Amino acid sequence: MTDSISSRFEAVRDEIKKVILGQEALIEQALIGLLAGGHVIVEGVPGLAKTLFAKALAASLDLKYQRIQFTPDLMPSDLIGTNVFQPDTQSFRFIQGPVFADIVLADEINRTPAKTQSALLEAMEERQVSADGNTYPLPPGFFVIATQNPVEYEGTFPLPEAQIDRFLLKIRLTYPTPADELRLLQTSEGPAPSIAEIRPAATSADLMEVREAIRKITFDGALYDYVLRLVAASRNNPQIALGASPRAGLGWVHAARVLAALRGRDYATPDDVKELAAPVLRHRLVLAPEAAIEGLQADAVIEQLLSSVEVPR
Repeated sequence: MTDSISSRFEAVRDEIKKVILGQEALIEQALIGLLAGGHVIVEGVPGLAKTLFAKALAASLDLKYQRIQFTPDLMPSDLIGTNVFQPDTQSFRFIQGPVFADIVLADEINRTPAKTQSALLEAMEERQVSADGNTYPLPPGFFVIATQNPVEYEGTFPLPEAQIDRFLLKIRLTYPTPADELRLLQTSEGPAPSIAEIRPAATSADLMEVREAIRKITFDGALYDYVLRLVAASRNNPQIALGASPRAGLGWVHAARVLAALRGRDYATPDDVKELAAPVLRHRLVLAPEAAIEGLQADAVIEQLLSSVEVPR
């Protein structure tokens, strides 16, 4: 089964790469978040194809896609929907909002106030929305890709720790390599790649099947202990004011299982855990004021955590 998961991943990745040049980490980590049943937050400067990637991912899996531009005046009803009076039946009918999709791009999520952010929070955690005392289930494959601009904070509303902890992974985008950027520039000589070129390499049913199969990936006792010791180390590190939550540990285990499956194995290894440490932890750790003043970054502190905890053999 793991060979099948790995081959499906390669097929999906090949379709996405018809329109996305480079960004291997984005493609792999976003798929890990999707297959683990979590959500991801993508941080990168404008122009790195975050929106194009979300569209390509949905097209490669034949999933319904919606983009929501978060702004200061966005209301919860703009997100989840609202009840509208129907004169012909003299009753109210719930009109679904854009959150009712398989893949939702929450563009610049930190540009909307907490009230609207919290509406998305319920959708992410409960896989449902509430309106006027009624609850409405979201699609089983519901997956949020939220984006943030790391250099522009004027007029933003930083996500509170309780909400940002709901994201399984935080993916940091960097500029493409010179070779990839050269290829990108050369595409300007011909027609631009189109989402229409992407053919579905899997379906929603395949997604549910793979999620179930990933639960059977072996994760032995020594690895559970390793994750536990790393989480505990984050809570006892003087450079960290707020360490990883139990939710972080759970997500870390799920993500490591997915990574193992994508690499064609039916068992997880310490290297799977280590490779995912930064995307799992970087948005959850709050550095102590002294560490922040010294200019330390979360990723550097995570590297120190990994080197301080013995790896199981």
